[in-house]
Amino acid sequence: MKKKNKIAMITTAIVALMINCYATVSNENNVLTASEKAAGWKLLFDGYSTSGWHLYNSKEPFTIWKVKNGELFCDPQDKSGVGDLVSNTQFKDFDLKFDWKLPKGGNSGVFINVLERKDIPAAWASGPEYQLLDSSHPDFVRPKLRSGCLYSFSPQKNPVRSKPADTWNHSEIRQKNGQIEFFLNGVLTAKEDLRSDTWKKKIAASHFKSFPEFGKYYSGGIALQDWSTGISFRNIKIKEL
Repeated sequence: MKKKNKIAMITTAIVALMINCYATVSNENNVLTASEKAAGWKLLFDGYSTSGWHLYNSKEPFTIWKVKNGELFCDPQDKSGVGDLVSNTQFKDFDLKFDWKLPKGGNSGVFINVLERKDIPAAWASGPEYQLLDSSHPDFVRPKLRSGCLYSFSPQKNPVRSKPADTWNHSEIRQKNGQIEFFLNGVLTAKEDLRSDTWKKKIAASHFKSFPEFGKYYSGGIALQDWSTGISFRNIKIKEL
């Protein structure tokens, strides 16, 4: 009986350890669950390196974007250079999810359908932007510049505030056949058809009219905006549709 009890106790301990390890792994950031992998999701950030990314219009090594504590971090103290970070892979129809946080007064964004060409000055000159903005930033008083907006084109479809500075938010961008949807912490904040005449008219009435390649594309790179305040990302994952 003693031997059987000892074996039972060891077995119970092993099972408990396995359950605990599984729970720990499942709660980690920058990993995919078995169901996500089966559904076709892929990580764009592995939590350890900047592999799969490069600076806009550049093949040179960089340090301004760093990996720290499992976060992809744009360091405002790094004076080695500037540049938006662009995915090596281009995407057309996709579902993109990511977590982000800004310091107090922070400002950044995520661009889609980015075209890289030497005559195009920056990612924002071709790619529409999912705006990221801390609520204490002076631009917060302008409804078209708040987090989750299609930057400068429309206010949030459904009002929602991003979480306080230095707190993680969750965002999602869906694009299918040129139609995009933005979500902030589970709330739909923007919707636009990039193939429509309405979109073309909006561009013509905006300051982006001076940039002939802006908003014309339905595929391209995904870019993370370098900004003077710094920005952190994690759990960047994508599923092609």
